[in-house]
Amino acid sequence: MAQASPSTSNLLLRLWRNEDSRGVIIQIITMVVLFTLIAAIARNVVINLAEVGKEFSFGFLNWPAAYDIGFSPFIEYTNQSSHLRAAVVGLLNTLLVAVCGCALASVLGFTLGIMRLSRNWLVSKIAYVFVEFMRNVPVLIHILAFYALVVTLLPPVKKAIDVGAGAFFLSNRGFYTPSPIFEPGAAIVGFAIILAIILAVGFRRWAKQVQDRTGKAYPIFWISATIIITLPGIAFVATGMPLSWDIPVLKGFNFKGGMAIKPEFLALWLALSYYTACFIAEIVRAGILAVSHGQTEAAHALGLQNNRTLQLIIIPQALRVIVPPLCSQYLNLTKNSSLAIAIGYMDITATLGGISLMQTGKEMETMIIVMGVYLVISLTISSFMNWFNQRIKLTER
Repeated sequence: MAQASPSTSNLLLRLWRNEDSRGVIIQIITMVVLFTLIAAIARNVVINLAEVGKEFSFGFLNWPAAYDIGFSPFIEYTNQSSHLRAAVVGLLNTLLVAVCGCALASVLGFTLGIMRLSRNWLVSKIAYVFVEFMRNVPVLIHILAFYALVVTLLPPVKKAIDVGAGAFFLSNRGFYTPSPIFEPGAAIVGFAIILAIILAVGFRRWAKQVQDRTGKAYPIFWISATIIITLPGIAFVATGMPLSWDIPVLKGFNFKGGMAIKPEFLALWLALSYYTACFIAEIVRAGILAVSHGQTEAAHALGLQNNRTLQLIIIPQALRVIVPPLCSQYLNLTKNSSLAIAIGYMDITATLGGISLMQTGKEMETMIIVMGVYLVISLTISSFMNWFNQRIKLTER
């Protein structure tokens, strides 16, 4: 058996003793071991599937799904659609809950966090009791309880509550609202909205530069709001108001026309939102308390009111403490949306990871797709929050 030459042994020893090269060698060995384990697991899976007569493939995505999805607001779906289309519907429903939930949880969380710090004893204690009760009960209980309240307390379709000028109705089958019908010329209005937003953002940056350079402050909010409202409004009138509404009308045993927001979505959205908001409230409270009280005293000495002090001085500094744990709460809310299957909301877990899995028997394939979807969504949220955190961090001179 050939032995390594002394020069080779000395070279390896020198590489190992060097800190940088030793780190690279350890990483290479770790990656080799990791990929070897993955290859071994994949080989074992293929062998076991072959023994039970199964083939590892994703061809089942083109098979007819043969099941209904009651809530598909973005794309058309029938029980003759493919499993792939069912998966897309489930993905869109998951994204809808995640986006709406994160938005509402942020608003509620910031409000509750500020209420917890209120000098008003009653306001502070109400927020404290709400936060402590809601966050110490499992989120699945909240979802089931809210769904039961919606289905039990709201009237049937025949006795739906008219909540707005004969166009908005609330029943135990959902919230019925008019749906927009875009006519020729609506695209121009859409471009006008995008242009107005770009102009408002550009004006905000320009006004901030002027303020930093000269100290002159412009009413950014009111000017931006005027741009965003006026420009699309002019385009809307100039194109002949290319928008009409499809009003829901009770016909038979259900409403026809309009748009229906199902009770499953309402229950899941609201339960996840206020549950996550309770954790965000404590994060906001901790972030505000992390800012030195001397900042508040200095602002008051300059004549700033409490609301302007909070808006201009406290919150911008507190965000640097708030954003990192806030990202974790957004991720938790997104992943907790998979509990939708408990109340029949058809998200990606209920469609591809539930019914499609049982119909096709493709356990490995469906679970790989579902896990990949949640991984991509989570990494996207994390990347955005990391970018935002970089934008607001302290800049050293």
